[in-house]
Amino acid sequence: MLILSRKVNEKIMIGDNVSVSVIEVRGDQVRLGVDAPRDVKVFRQEVFDAIMAENKAAAESTPVFPEMDFGAEREPL
Repeated sequence: MLILSRKVNEKIMIGDNVSVSVIEVRGDQVRLGVDAPRDVKVFRQEVFDAIMAENKAAAESTPVFPEMDFGAEREPL
């Protein structure tokens, strides 16, 4: 893991098109600003973990299809 020190209003660059700015430091909380293209998804870790868990559960589940009753006693067309 790369560890960087930054002060308020300083940035780090990730690749050519993502920057992370330190907006505010208050006690043990740091506010960050992320500037990234719209196609780059940015999540808090706990939200990302919840999304991954939900995707995994959906992939492992067995789909349930309702029984289809086509009516054995249909009239001919």
